Amino acid sequence: MNLTIGNFGAALLWCVIGGVAAWLALTPVRRRSTTGLLVTLVLTGAAASACALWGAIHAMLVPWWSWQTVIAVTAFSALVTGSAAFAVGRRLARDNAALRTAVADVGAGRLPETDGPRLSAEVEQVRSELSATAAALAATRERERGLESARRELVSWVSHDLRTPLAGLRAMAEALEDGMADDPEVYYKQIAASVERLNQMVEDLFDLSRIQAGATSRDMESIALGDLVSDCVAALEPLATAQGVRLVGRVHEDVDGTTEVNGNGPELNRALTNLVANAIRHTRAAGNVDVRVSVTGEFRTHAEVEVRDECGGIPDRHLHRVFDVGYRGEPARTPDAAGRNGAGRGGAGLGLAITRGIVEAHDGTVEVRNTDDGCSFRVRLPVSTQSKR
Repeated sequence: MNLTIGNFGAALLWCVIGGVAAWLALTPVRRRSTTGLLVTLVLTGAAASACALWGAIHAMLVPWWSWQTVIAVTAFSALVTGSAAFAVGRRLARDNAALRTAVADVGAGRLPETDGPRLSAEVEQVRSELSATAAALAATRERERGLESARRELVSWVSHDLRTPLAGLRAMAEALEDGMADDPEVYYKQIAASVERLNQMVEDLFDLSRIQAGATSRDMESIALGDLVSDCVAALEPLATAQGVRLVGRVHEDVDGTTEVNGNGPELNRALTNLVANAIRHTRAAGNVDVRVSVTGEFRTHAEVEVRDECGGIPDRHLHRVFDVGYRGEPARTPDAAGRNGAGRGGAGLGLAITRGIVEAHDGTVEVRNTDDGCSFRVRLPVSTQSKR
């Protein structure tokens, strides 16, 4: 009983008929779910194989008892493969349900659950990536809410700070126009001071907008940090004298003329000036403001500028907001517009935000902490490669 071409053709015919019949018969199951599709696929293959075998045996006129054996073996094989396909389909359905739940959680702004039944490696990786994406989105939303809150506060504070000098300017202008000013020279000086304050506020807003847009200056050069700090201290000495504050600049012995940082001189000067001026304005009368320059790191990798004041400290709950846009904190750190003894001026809470933006644009960091009688602001900047040689 050799398998001839005719017998082979009969087997192929039976195979096609059995496969097509099984595929059509299982159409309702196939359309129900992924599990049904997988079971249909496996059973269709089993039916096609069984029919091909039956067709070959029938063409070779095998006795009936052999047919019974083939039928039994084929049925058992179909049962085993169908059960395996069903189990795999259930697993795929569970994985699919877990992914749908994870996607729904991400869409609702929740973090997908990572506990529960064990999933296949690929699906588990996708769920982990969705969880990481959801965490990043949550952080972004929280950051955006913080920025929006800061913008609202900034608009409110700036509006107030603009109205106050504008109202004064109007009143003084009307008094001068009506000839009601007892001492016009004093009015002229006050008008000039108010205009200067308004101009400085507009410049702060412009600089902050430029920094937030990433449009910081690209004109970088090697700058001697000690000289930069000395210039800053010298420029602010009159303000310290007017406030009754003792301003001292100190340079650590490790810092010499070769200790340089890469940066834009005017911008770094602006950042340090904001820090020192802020310390002077908020330090008590007869208090001290110390500005120290040193080099940190085992291999002298960073230069550090520390500004210590005697402001009485900042509440711990507000420390993390000191560099936020528009934040001005407690009254202890927010004097009136005129400042003490008529010196200085209040701000719109932009100076420290500008400082942070400039420092971070130079790959540096700025932080604040409370000391025994005040605050310590630390600016760290990477030392230029030439300084390390």
